[in-house]
Amino acid sequence: MRTNATDRGLRKCGSPQLYGGTERVVSHLTEELVRQGHKVTLFASGDSQTDAILRAPCDRALRLSSKCKDPLVYHFISLYRVARSADAFDIIHFHTDYLHFPLFAQRWRKTLTTMHGRLDLPDLPPVLREFAMMPLVSISTAQRAPMPWANWYGTVYHGLPRSLYAAGSGDGGYLAFIGRICPEKRPDWAIEIARRAGLPLTIAAKVDKADRIYYRTRIKPLLKDPLVEFVGEIGDSDKEAFLGDAIALLFPIDWPEPFGLVLIEAMANGTPVIAFGRGSVPEIIDHGITGFIVDSVDEAVAAIPLAKALDRGAIRRRFEERFSVERMARDYVALYGEVLRRGTVGAVLSSAATAHATANAA
Repeated sequence: MRTNATDRGLRKCGSPQLYGGTERVVSHLTEELVRQGHKVTLFASGDSQTDAILRAPCDRALRLSSKCKDPLVYHFISLYRVARSADAFDIIHFHTDYLHFPLFAQRWRKTLTTMHGRLDLPDLPPVLREFAMMPLVSISTAQRAPMPWANWYGTVYHGLPRSLYAAGSGDGGYLAFIGRICPEKRPDWAIEIARRAGLPLTIAAKVDKADRIYYRTRIKPLLKDPLVEFVGEIGDSDKEAFLGDAIALLFPIDWPEPFGLVLIEAMANGTPVIAFGRGSVPEIIDHGITGFIVDSVDEAVAAIPLAKALDRGAIRRRFEERFSVERMARDYVALYGEVLRRGTVGAVLSSAATAHATANAA
């Protein structure tokens, strides 16, 4: 089977250097599909390292490039090149939200689109209704809630290579927060939880341009607390020590999280998660086994000693059972087959209807 993974041109050195959940998932999926024997063409930046066939719309990853002012240019170049070579692929797997819909609406029978973001945005229903033929896959059941009527073919949870991380000891004596500094991730709540527990908190997070005012006005003043250490953005090479040494990961979100890749990164390191039960969290965290699902700062503080007592080896085993990259790739391959099966049936029915209409006209 030939497959094609189209990402946002942000991959580098296998997976992104720093932040980049979608790109990281695309990278892991691509390499596992190749390992399982599929012929894969990846459309991504030219400095990507992959065992797939690489076709690059740009030389370097866009996010960290000071020269790139309009990344949409390279997305459109990439999508145009995919469209020109579409006949060479059995299935085309997109990770570009809805950007490709107009170009591929007539070829929907060989496409699958993973929706990676939140779906409770007011402008999404019109585009998904207009392109209702496009086969979609969600990354959690909760993600679908705003649009259960969309053309969902299945749900595939993210997965990570088993060898990427190893279970840590958790003897660092600190709580961890990792991700983005933004209102929906609630780093302020994480700081409050650590303060009330009397434990150090280490924050490894990036600050997007859109969130700089929030960071300066709401979060930076809180970093003066001696219990809080802000280390900035980190990549895969630093996550094993950062998460593996932590007592627990704090995930006090205030939004409908579509998945939360850091949840399974913590699990891969054997680190328990204390998370607010919004969005996908109840699907990902096994309460009392891989962490605790809470509804308030008070409950999060109370969960910390319970998290310390969890079996870190059991957390790692649950990760291997539920969130390996092998499982993710198998799930997607099954959906590729379902897309092709339904597309073939649809084509036959369409041909039959055309022949019937022609006969009646005659």
